[in-house]
Amino acid sequence: MSRTLRLDAVLVQAVIAGALSFSHLHDLALAAGQDGWKAWAYPISVDLLLVAAWRRMRTHTGNRPAWVWFVIALAASLGANIATAGLLDLDHVPAWLRILVAGWPALAFLGGTLLAHAPTPVEVPDAPEPVSEQPTLAAQEPAPDVTVERAPEPEAAPELPPVPEPAPVPAVAPAPAPAPAMAVPPALLDHARKIADTHHATTGNRIDPGTLRARLGVPGPLADAITAQLA
Repeated sequence: MSRTLRLDAVLVQAVIAGALSFSHLHDLALAAGQDGWKAWAYPISVDLLLVAAWRRMRTHTGNRPAWVWFVIALAASLGANIATAGLLDLDHVPAWLRILVAGWPALAFLGGTLLAHAPTPVEVPDAPEPVSEQPTLAAQEPAPDVTVERAPEPEAAPELPPVPEPAPVPAVAPAPAPAPAMAVPPALLDHARKIADTHHATTGNRIDPGTLRARLGVPGPLADAITAQLA
């Protein structure tokens, strides 16, 4: 019941506001030189544009042009209410207001046409959720029990005695390479032979390479080569 009373109160307020706005728009159009039926057509034009913009906003959210034309129609209605409240001399209407009133029909026609033929935003449907595949009938039915006979396992071969591993062969060290023969000058060889004979005669022993090297003042390899030729 309270909802019905609230709706009736809103309806009464709408009727009062519409009637007063209609009357003010008529008086303003009449003062601007629009007499006869033309003065009555102006409030109808403003109210129709206001209703068309409102319906467009209700059915299509986020429609900016509908808001623009709604504000224009509302400004025309409120402007007429304020102008006829004693703030404007209706016997001497300014020229700019006469021009605005005279151009209103074309402006209202443009707004109504744009609202009626504005493209409707296309709503993109949400992507459908993937449908899980239903298992096939063959997958649902249990597989029949199948008994598989195993083939007889082959008999194990007799184990053979382990083969003894051969004894490791000791590695033989390579024989040292013979020293290359060094050429000894004949004069040096004769001098060395004299020293060796003197040493043998004095000590009774053969001269060794160390002593020969010290007597001759030659390197060790050359002394070894001379000693080998004196033997």
